[in-house]
Amino acid sequence: MSEERPPSDAAPEPAAGKVSPVTDADAWATAVAEDLAAEKARRRAEYGTPPGSAADELLRLVDSVADRLSGLQSPLFGAVAGPAAQQVVKQVVQQAKAAVEPVIERNPDVFDHLASAGQELLAAYRSAVQAQEQRWTGRAADLDKPRDRGDEDGPGAPGERIDLD
Repeated sequence: MSEERPPSDAAPEPAAGKVSPVTDADAWATAVAEDLAAEKARRRAEYGTPPGSAADELLRLVDSVADRLSGLQSPLFGAVAGPAAQQVVKQVVQQAKAAVEPVIERNPDVFDHLASAGQELLAAYRSAVQAQEQRWTGRAADLDKPRDRGDEDGPGAPGERIDLD
């Protein structure tokens, strides 16, 4: 029994022993694209939507803060000044948004660089804190060890020296 393929799926059969580079390149690209899409879908399902660029996240933050401030109703303004004060807040928020958005859109790479610099500063801070903690815990471990105080401080030394570094 012979299998027939519809004309739309029909591809020219390569000669025996020869592989068509166009067909293989397309097949490879299609397979890679499918694998990549499947992996992205799996990660999205497992970890959620990945964060956008720093510029996108800053725009989202500005929008969120603007929405919060616009919807804020404060008892401090009183019943008479409430609507007027709320209108002023909305206007200030819109002006701030109008000033920030073009800067973010023109320079999205700057915010990515600032975000990576912040991560590097955080890593350096963590390293410094861990090093200091190791020094503190190292000294605590040294203090727990029994020592002969007569050899270090001399006989009859009244107390222990404390290093205040």
